[in-house]
Amino acid sequence: MTNLLPALHEGHASIILHNLFRDALEAYDDWGEGMPEPVVSFEGKVLPIRHVFDRMKPCTDIMPANMIGIVTDGLTKPWSGDGPLDEMTFSTAARVMSVLTKRQLRRYGRGSIEVFAERFKPSLHVDV
Repeated sequence: MTNLLPALHEGHASIILHNLFRDALEAYDDWGEGMPEPVVSFEGKVLPIRHVFDRMKPCTDIMPANMIGIVTDGLTKPWSGDGPLDEMTFSTAARVMSVLTKRQLRRYGRGSIEVFAERFKPSLHVDV
């Protein structure tokens, strides 16, 4: 699914991916207990937020300070970056958010869209 998203160029993401990541963070922040995994829209397609986080794992760009709060709110230890201003890369944020998303999915189950779609997939199981 991540192949629907623009590729990174030498570790850098386009502004489109930066904005999509922000949208995914905001959707995660609004994710309530018992709700299906949030989705974001990209070029008319609906993607679960985990796909955005997966795409941004290799991104070396520095994340804007106004986006860091959503990421650090889910941490059990306070964030302390290596930079003079406690900078965080999109890569670090994406890895943290991937873990938090997986934890949330385990706790409350997968998104209803995926569950619905799986009901109509042909079975690959062959009885012998």
